[in-house]
Amino acid sequence: MRRPEILMTPGPTPVPPEVLLAQASPIVYHRGPGYGALLREVTEGLKYVLQTENDVVVYTSSGTGGMESAVANLFSPGDRVLVVSVGYFGDRFVQICKAYGLDVRVLEYQWGQVARAEDLARALEREGPVKAVLCQHSETSTGVVNDVAALGAVCREAGVPLVVDAISGVGAVELKTDAWGVDVAIGASQKALMGSPGIAFLSVSPKAWEMAAESRCPKFYFSWEKTLEAYRRPDPESPFTPAVSVLLGVREALRMIREEGLEAVLERHALLSRATKEGVRALGLELFGEHPERSHAVTAVRVPEGLDGKAIVREVRRRYGVILAGGQGPLAGKIFRIGHLGYYDGLDVVRALSALELTLEHLGYPVKRGSAVGAAEEVLARG
Repeated sequence: MRRPEILMTPGPTPVPPEVLLAQASPIVYHRGPGYGALLREVTEGLKYVLQTENDVVVYTSSGTGGMESAVANLFSPGDRVLVVSVGYFGDRFVQICKAYGLDVRVLEYQWGQVARAEDLARALEREGPVKAVLCQHSETSTGVVNDVAALGAVCREAGVPLVVDAISGVGAVELKTDAWGVDVAIGASQKALMGSPGIAFLSVSPKAWEMAAESRCPKFYFSWEKTLEAYRRPDPESPFTPAVSVLLGVREALRMIREEGLEAVLERHALLSRATKEGVRALGLELFGEHPERSHAVTAVRVPEGLDGKAIVREVRRRYGVILAGGQGPLAGKIFRIGHLGYYDGLDVVRALSALELTLEHLGYPVKRGSAVGAAEEVLARG
């Protein structure tokens, strides 16, 4: 019998039935008042989740498109920027900046480490004037979360704008965009927002708009100027045909988040994270990365000596229909990752840990059956 698979990855994540039904609604014409109302509600909902009063722009793209949009609109060729890289997606920011001809300086850490505010302060002194600092909020490749509040304080002190890839963090890990001095925060629909892939969004501060007015990097589809011009029409529009069905789903997901309340959403993610991590520890496995308790989006786990991480991921899926994520880049085969952001509850965590227990036992790792499940249930019972 073919079993339905369960996604336990850091994205894309499961989509609630209400969101799927909304996506199946009749198409709204994107040059009419119906779309204007949809766009207004989506952007206001995104402001709520991002905790910002800044403008929000929305694009039909992956999260990487949002990252590229930030680079294209903020800078000019030759501008010096400082990228704080703690993993795979920090490296992606470096690659995008280089593709646009920027003078890229990198504050680089070993994968698994988190960025430190004192290091950023020294790097800003060492590298001289920089146009902006770019960093990750939640780095899903390593399961670590940077202290954006502390990094933002350093940037404010230095008078340097801060651009944050919050794609896997927003809605799962606390992010106070305005209070922490984030000039551009980037997100996407397929993570904690519980939507289907296809929508990227950015909050843009007044300072970022000033930078955009001076930017000479080439841009067309991702032009903030074109987007803002379309948004300011009597009935707001997107400048180019948007993914209307995905936006209908995102609107419903944002309604669900508002109904639950952002604080409760963040608390739910924290609870699922604790349950997962305690279950992993009960198996005698080691969590990967500094301050893993900060990461409410994903739990990264070191592969036990003598086992192959790729085999663990493959066998958990083949035998039990649970999809985990493997390691990326230099961590391929060395870690595996369990996602718990978005449309999850405690029983999803229990099922995944049960499948992991049985798979590890099958692969020859000594397991006390029920240890991970019991530890997770203890956390969930305490709430």
